[in-house]
Amino acid sequence: MRVLGIEGTAWCASAALYDAEADSVLIESDPYEPDSGGIHPREAAEHMSEAIPEVVDSVLTAAEERHGPDAVDAVAFSRGPGLGPCLRIVGTAARSLAGTLGVPLVGVNHMVAHLEIGRHRSGFDNPICLNASGANAHLLGYHDGRYRVLGETMDAGVGNAIDKFTRHVGWSHPGGPKVESAAAEFATGAGEVGSEGEGTGGEEGSAAETDLLDLPYVVKGMDFSFSGISSAANDAADSGVPVEEICFSLQEHVFAMLTEVSERALSLTGADELVLGGGVAQNDRLREMLATMCEARGADFHAPEPRFLRDNAGMIAVLGAKMAAAGDTVPISESAVDPSFRPDQVPVTWRDGESVARGRGGAESRSAARDAEADRRGAEATVTVEGTDGDRRVVKRRVPKSYRHPELDRTIRRDRTVAEARLTSEARRAGVSTPLVYDVDLAEATLTLQHVGERDLAAALDEGTAEAVGRHLARLHGAEMVHGDPTTRNVRVSKRGERTERDGRSSPPPETYLIDFGLGYHTGHVEDHAMDLHVFEGSVRATATEPGPLLAAFESGYEAVGDEAVLDRLRDVADRGRYR
Repeated sequence: MRVLGIEGTAWCASAALYDAEADSVLIESDPYEPDSGGIHPREAAEHMSEAIPEVVDSVLTAAEERHGPDAVDAVAFSRGPGLGPCLRIVGTAARSLAGTLGVPLVGVNHMVAHLEIGRHRSGFDNPICLNASGANAHLLGYHDGRYRVLGETMDAGVGNAIDKFTRHVGWSHPGGPKVESAAAEFATGAGEVGSEGEGTGGEEGSAAETDLLDLPYVVKGMDFSFSGISSAANDAADSGVPVEEICFSLQEHVFAMLTEVSERALSLTGADELVLGGGVAQNDRLREMLATMCEARGADFHAPEPRFLRDNAGMIAVLGAKMAAAGDTVPISESAVDPSFRPDQVPVTWRDGESVARGRGGAESRSAARDAEADRRGAEATVTVEGTDGDRRVVKRRVPKSYRHPELDRTIRRDRTVAEARLTSEARRAGVSTPLVYDVDLAEATLTLQHVGERDLAAALDEGTAEAVGRHLARLHGAEMVHGDPTTRNVRVSKRGERTERDGRSSPPPETYLIDFGLGYHTGHVEDHAMDLHVFEGSVRATATEPGPLLAAFESGYEAVGDEAVLDRLRDVADRGRYR
């Protein structure tokens, strides 16, 4: 099968021919480059109207020269998400070609194509995907016939966040490569990199002696926020901080956030494969951080070659071929574009396989078969259980992350260790079931805690335990605290009590405990409380086969104890994800 792909969601007019039998891709692209500032939708659409016919003609000519007049078996196009005026031009061109050639039409989700090209080129079976592009940033994983959003930006896409700063200092679009170059220049001057400009990451030495600007670092579960860091970078420039220094610190913070949430997704799901997609993925420092993190976890990592990272029609053609082979085509009359087309709206018809959350919230046999050591290694810390029954203790050490700048890493590990010790104890006094804190070693970022529960909530999730978590969070919020990361990995569950033969009464429900308060803080704001609920519900949707009843029970438990205004705000928070 040979598929003609057409891409034009925002700035790059691109056409490609994918030959599935030879697994070869021919790509022709013509990017829009504004004279100043960012992408202007009208100008981008004008560029598409001129460039799309040219790149399509170039690819069709090459295809017919090589394969004859019947060179194309299907036409695939970017149906969304993207800029409406650009998408409509691409959609019109694709419909016209499909009708003229008499071949099927395939509507492709642009963000799923970023994921699938990484899966295709890597040969991975069931990876987590980090999409890092201009208007988007999210983590995807396959579950129950769709790609689920495990985490995402709650405001700006990563490329747009960087471009906001570069526009402020007068640099033209795209700003990402300019920031990368300036950051490398600063790092070279500080003695952190060699002559080739490749960062040493978390190695000690001169890197540890280089001051890092204090910029916002906002991670909430597997969600994250970039708006504050863009504004802080702009303020630093206005204060006279050298732009190269700002670029260095901006990269170190933004990419460390993306790497951390990627590791959290691997930890939550138990996955051991990660692929990277999107235009920002061309940045060497981001790829280095992710590769370092995956190596430390024993996970496999793949970033496709640059021509498949930036917006391109090759990925559209490759996914289009998979969809066409599965019979997933669209009638021309039903092929309207969708500027808000989210990846989790796409039925995945072209692949089978188990959930990426293997061993999580599913069959206990699979959970029990998982590597015991892997279950004791979270995204942040290693956990060792000591002692005997009746006096079992957990020693939790936040290990250094070599992908992070040493100064940032020390600050994060220290601050989160302090927060966890303090909030775990305060939550317990507020009536929330948490472990006792026995000892705190700040120098080693280590806590010794009471051992609670027999398994993670992920392996014991039902309506009863979900309702109990809702009650715990309501009590926590009533004491003006948030957990910050209440996923199914951060709730422990005891075994159910045994039914006694003497009285025949039902066994008591299992006890549930909130653990790992490292991302928590004190706040009475409804918005922050709602974000806690959003994080928990996101982890359930990502791993449960039938999340609806579980979420209803969770919200019922919260409503019974907590403030109804938080549940009302939860709807607003959920709607803030990209393209909702």
